Amino acid sequence: MNVKGLTLDKVYQAAYVLKEVARKTDLIYSPHLSGRNQVYLKTENLQATGSFKLRGAYFKISQLSDEQKKAGIVACSAGNHAQGVALGATNAGVKSIICMPDIAPISKVEATKALGAEVRLVKGTYDDAYNYAVELQKETGATLIHPFNDPDVMAGQGTIGLEILEQLDDVDAIVVPVGGGGLIAGLAYAVKQLKPDIKVYGVQAHEAASMVESYRQDKLVNLERVSTFADGIAVKNPGDLTFSIINEYVDDMLEVTEDQIAAAILKLIEKQKLITEGAGAVAAAAVMFDKIPLEGKNVVCLLSGGNIDVNILSRVITRGLITSGRLTTIVVTLEDKPGQLVDVSTAIAECGGNVVSVHYEGSDANMAISSCFLRLNVETKDFEQIEQIRRTLKDKGLTLID
Repeated sequence: MNVKGLTLDKVYQAAYVLKEVARKTDLIYSPHLSGRNQVYLKTENLQATGSFKLRGAYFKISQLSDEQKKAGIVACSAGNHAQGVALGATNAGVKSIICMPDIAPISKVEATKALGAEVRLVKGTYDDAYNYAVELQKETGATLIHPFNDPDVMAGQGTIGLEILEQLDDVDAIVVPVGGGGLIAGLAYAVKQLKPDIKVYGVQAHEAASMVESYRQDKLVNLERVSTFADGIAVKNPGDLTFSIINEYVDDMLEVTEDQIAAAILKLIEKQKLITEGAGAVAAAAVMFDKIPLEGKNVVCLLSGGNIDVNILSRVITRGLITSGRLTTIVVTLEDKPGQLVDVSTAIAECGGNVVSVHYEGSDANMAISSCFLRLNVETKDFEQIEQIRRTLKDKGLTLID
């Protein structure tokens, strides 16, 4: 079946072309994410360039004519598509200019340059970079390699679906990160042609849910703004081609919060020893927080990328610890006299908590002159232990500020 230029034959052709450059990434069982379902992880975060985007970009460039290659390539990206285009263009001996939003992580910008592309930073979001790239394409006559709204790009991404079917015979569902929709469109199309009973779910960040809204309203919805640290899926305007395929082949579109994404990144690091970026962790977040309406099934989570900026990783881990009940802040009102800190820290230790930092603050104008605030950051096991600590402190006559 041909869907706006996308065919199963084209997906198989892409798989053949990509043998020379793309890894067949591992599909691994995850006991730590399994519970209601048996969960497997498709580790595209370990792909060459650290993302699935290599597949679509490389295949698209391979299909260009000699005349098109001579005119050069223009692309826009928050980082992962940029690296795929840069690698594909350099391997083909083609000049490439990549337009990236100035909010793109420095690590992705530098990695793109290292792969041989010229990078132009554009103020704003991905969509602003895209508009600049369109104008640049008109000026230069170069070929614009769209990151998602292109049948060849979707075919390249669809090869992941073929691999999953080879690696796990009895797949019941596949959970896929969604930005502009190229990945899930290609994957869902390929999978449903071969095994139509397999469920395919898309996941977006709540603060960048353009395709979720489009799916629910059955029409393209463009957002005025997006705000998520999952920069790889921060797309205001989803693709019309991808939307038409998603509407036909995807079973549902789901959302996760920033805190849930952070918690998923933390769990993947701590339990699976896998690094993912925000966009790469949304499928795992959907499973962790029971967004998938299945039980007792074999579910594959696609970890789409691992190119997280190390400068924000520590903040993401901290957010993940808080969301998982592993770190909490307790503020206690005390009379400012010797021995108070010892009493508080002893009570916390007796409950199994670990005080990692203490900050002393003078009280406000409405309280006694001799009183003070004690702000403590405490490492804990879970939310139940946090409540145990709070109850213990209150039982000792201490006043806690919520």
